[in-house]
Amino acid sequence: MPSHNSDTPISPLESLSLDLGDDQCSNPSANGSQSSLTELVAKRFSRRNFVKAAVATGVGSGLSQMSGCAGSASQTNLDTHTALKEGDDRFDFVEIEHGFGYDQLCAPDHSAKVLLKWGDPLFASAPKFDFYNQSAESQKQQFGFNCDYVGYLGLDPKRGESARALLCVNHEYPHPRFMFPNFDTGLEGLTKELVEIEQAAMGNSIVEVFAVDGQWHVDKNSPFNRRITALDTVMRLSGPAAGNPRLKTSKDQSGTQVVGTVNNCAGGMTPWGTYLTCEENFNYHFGGELPKDHPETNNYQRYNVPQNYMAWDKFDKRFDLGSEPNEPNRFGWMVEIDPLDPQSTPVKRTAMGRFKHEGGENIIAEDGRLVVYMGDDQVFEYLYKFVSRDQVDLKKKSNNKDLLDHGTLYVAQFLQDGSLNWLELSTNNPLLANEFGSQGDLLIETRRAAEIVGATPMDRPEDVIPSPITGKVYLMLTNNGERTETNAANPRAENVFGHVIEIIENENNAAATLASWNIVVSCGDPNNAEHNAQWNSYTSENGWFASPDNAAMDPEGRLWIATDQSRKVEMSGTSDGLWSLETQGPRRGTGKMFYRVPRGAELTGPCFSQNGEALFLAVQHPGDYDKTPAERAQGGAIDWPEFELGQPPKPSVVVVTKRTGGRVG
Repeated sequence: MPSHNSDTPISPLESLSLDLGDDQCSNPSANGSQSSLTELVAKRFSRRNFVKAAVATGVGSGLSQMSGCAGSASQTNLDTHTALKEGDDRFDFVEIEHGFGYDQLCAPDHSAKVLLKWGDPLFASAPKFDFYNQSAESQKQQFGFNCDYVGYLGLDPKRGESARALLCVNHEYPHPRFMFPNFDTGLEGLTKELVEIEQAAMGNSIVEVFAVDGQWHVDKNSPFNRRITALDTVMRLSGPAAGNPRLKTSKDQSGTQVVGTVNNCAGGMTPWGTYLTCEENFNYHFGGELPKDHPETNNYQRYNVPQNYMAWDKFDKRFDLGSEPNEPNRFGWMVEIDPLDPQSTPVKRTAMGRFKHEGGENIIAEDGRLVVYMGDDQVFEYLYKFVSRDQVDLKKKSNNKDLLDHGTLYVAQFLQDGSLNWLELSTNNPLLANEFGSQGDLLIETRRAAEIVGATPMDRPEDVIPSPITGKVYLMLTNNGERTETNAANPRAENVFGHVIEIIENENNAAATLASWNIVVSCGDPNNAEHNAQWNSYTSENGWFASPDNAAMDPEGRLWIATDQSRKVEMSGTSDGLWSLETQGPRRGTGKMFYRVPRGAELTGPCFSQNGEALFLAVQHPGDYDKTPAERAQGGAIDWPEFELGQPPKPSVVVVTKRTGGRVG
């Protein structure tokens, strides 16, 4: 395969679910078409001299220390284990098989049951879901569509139940073909009424659940239950970009208030109990055209705006660039929600950057500051982390109210020798000081700032999760079929199946600006030479997976990975699902298949209860790529999970427990 010795970037693959555009490259640094200033300097000077030169020239904040971090970027030999000893397998479950099916399939020593599905009433007074008579008002009281991230916030036990918690669930995007009866037309078939139902079905659901004798239930009488929507939930913009003229609209002259949140993908729960939800493919919702020579033209091109997959602009002028040219700048942020206060206003935290956010998992650094890891889910985009200025107060929650408004945003530069530099994205960085008028402007154009400092374009960086046990960080790189030139961190051209990278922060300090990295697995079928996959030889014929997307750590610090192959399921020969992945010891790099979604679905949001005895999974877009509504009405594929003719497939949250009790897996 073609390769080169610098960390030069690249471009995209074919489309994902709904034929959308995560794989449409917008990075001018892709496939070696542009070298960063950092690379040019590195070519001119030797590595040792470059360290000295960086101090003198101000190139690359943090680069002057890069010689202090060592590692190996060569592909790890995953088979250097000794004889397998009894008990070496840290995952105790019966593995299932690759394949396809119209129902879910779980490890037989575990039980998987649907807990919440699209349209389920969240309140005692909410109307029962009626597929043939929907309304936006009803949907605002019901569980939303296309559930994605699931967060778990434990509550104090009440009335003797064994467990009680709040589930915080994202609803990523609408799909009219599945949402509306006999909708077999294109977007021209949408009406204002249908668009408002879609907007009401997006956003977030917060719902109280409880377990009795190991069986989980929804509490419709909970005072915490809440729907947050793209239709009418008012949110506050905070941090350095708040009030920036580029965030002002005809309806919001202050630039500090925005209606709704869209395309909420992954997320995280903070140590003080708030919920971080990621605005990912916000560009899908915008249509129309900017006025000629508008100053945001280049900015929007970098974010693929508009990429109108929703036709909302026809009925809601917020999403029409001709009417509200600044509106896209108000999306693409990390949103913080307080699930314990249903009256609270969600806040878009601009200090954490604007991009296609994937992941809000976090860890407290040695000095008490919060570190949040984030991917930018598009081909040839970047890995970021945010380090708060102030320490987390674990005793008084209110002291963390604005903690995420102040801190430093970093972007990752992966080097050939296995070291990693976290490059500061602020106007304090000499490379950026003259490029942006303010820190707010920089954060609105986070991607451009990352290019300028020489960050490494990656193969669709999605979930990023730190281990609370070891402090090591695991990065899911889903795929990039458009890569033609490789580098150490992205070693396969036409990387259809993705890989998993492990990051070890310097001195195990999450706030460090230096780290080392290595590849844990290169995904795909190890028995197919064309896949060029690498796994530990302990991996069974069902233990390999493709296109890692979301990830979770259980209470024992074990890694679990969900996949999103989109239409590439036909290439791999198996539906998406959930796998365990060994990260240490002689079985490091060994996968094991635990759960498989129904045909056409994607698995998202794996999340464990605090005691590890329940695992919550989100099954998104079941039936996608399957039959048309007319074909389904004639029989054949019966729609999951209700298996009732005439009812649509319904995205659902599933709860998994061990049949004999105890911790899952």
